[in-house]
Amino acid sequence: MRLRSLLFVPGDRPERFEKALTSGADAVILDLEDSVAPANKPKARDSVHEFVPRHAGETKLLIRINPLASPEFEEDLAALSGLHLFALMLPKAEGAASVRKLASALASAIPILPIATETPSAIFEIGSYREVSAYLCGLTWGAEDLSAAMGAATARRTDGRYTPPYELARSLTLFAAQAAAVPAIETVYPDFRDLNGLRAYAGRGRRDGFSGMMAIHPSQVEAINQTFTPDASEIAWAEKVAAAFAANPDAGAIQLEGRMLDLPHLKLALRILASAGRLPN
Repeated sequence: MRLRSLLFVPGDRPERFEKALTSGADAVILDLEDSVAPANKPKARDSVHEFVPRHAGETKLLIRINPLASPEFEEDLAALSGLHLFALMLPKAEGAASVRKLASALASAIPILPIATETPSAIFEIGSYREVSAYLCGLTWGAEDLSAAMGAATARRTDGRYTPPYELARSLTLFAAQAAAVPAIETVYPDFRDLNGLRAYAGRGRRDGFSGMMAIHPSQVEAINQTFTPDASEIAWAEKVAAAFAANPDAGAIQLEGRMLDLPHLKLALRILASAGRLPN
C-alpha cells in the first residue's frame, strides 16, 4: 500500500473532485469537516455520496468525517451508508478509545486514519494506537487545531518550523505509528505557492521516518510524490543490502563495499524497496 500523497478536497466543492483524481495523488480526502462551513455540510454530504460510487475504483478515496463529539457525526455516518471507501479520516481523535467508538458505529469495517494530535487530551493517548492497529491504515497529526486549543499565538517559528510543543506532538505521532506498524503521514504544508519550502518540509518528514504527506492543493502533489519515492541510487543500495543478507541468512552483520552493516540496515533497505514497489532479489 503506497500512501505518498493524500490530497484534501472540500466536500462542498464537487467541481474540484475530478481534478483531484487526476492530480497524481495516491489518495484523495473528501472533506466534510474543517474546510466546509456548517451551512454547507448537507450539500457536502450529498456531493460526496453522489461522487464516490462512480469513482471508488480509480483512486484511494477517504472521507474526513466530523469529530465523534460533534452534532454532525451521526449525519456523516448516515451519508456514508453503502459507500465503498479506502478509509475514513477521524479528526480530533483521542487514542484507541476514539478508534473503537468509530469502528463500533460503522455498519461495515472501514480502515481508519486518525488525526492524533488535535486536542490537548489527545497527546496523552497517542501511545494507545498500537492497541487498535488492526483498525488503522495509518496515523497522522496536525498542529493548527492543537495550537488554537492551547491559546498559542502560532505553532511555527519565523522560518516555518514548529515550536517545541508541536514538534513534540509530531514526534509522538511518528513513534506511535511505528509502534502500531502503520504508515506515519506528515501533516500539510499550508503555503501551496512555496514549492521550495514544501520540498524542504517533505524532505525532513521522509528523513525522520514519515512515509507520506497530506496536501491541500494539487500543485503540491508532484513534489510530495517525488520526495517520498526512493531515487535510483537508494534503490540500488537497498537491493545490494537485501541481496547480501539473503546470501548470508545466518549473519547478524555483513561487510558491503567497505562498510559493516547489521540488521537495522536490512530493515531500512527492505522499507526502501517496499516504498518503491520492489521486492528483494
